Amino acid sequence: MPRLIKKRDGATRPEYLPNLLRIAAAAADHKAIDLRACDVRGLTLIADAFVLCSAASEPQMKAIYQAVRREMKEIGVRPLHTEGEPTGGWLVLDYGDVIFHVFREEAREFYDLDGLWGDAPLVDLGLDQE
Repeated sequence: MPRLIKKRDGATRPEYLPNLLRIAAAAADHKAIDLRACDVRGLTLIADAFVLCSAASEPQMKAIYQAVRREMKEIGVRPLHTEGEPTGGWLVLDYGDVIFHVFREEAREFYDLDGLWGDAPLVDLGLDQE
């Protein structure tokens, strides 16, 4: 059962939320396209949340990936596993409770994780996105 953190006002929030928001902010700072996060608790055991985004080019995809790694390393969090190649159109960083996916736009359409996890509630990232 996922743990919740009790806030001062008595409300609870998922334990994964601080890491998820940090990942999303790093991706947004590097102009990630169609950035979204979904809460997959209760739908899978592999993670509590996914962060998905696209990049317009291979260099942008690498920049987003490296920015997320750098941001998480700054707080002492290293990925448990990494997967993919920029030339293959997708990269994954597995932080245990949060899995970050960055795709080239064509690969994102092909793998359709947005559709696969369409039943999962979206997480409000609190970012102004165009």
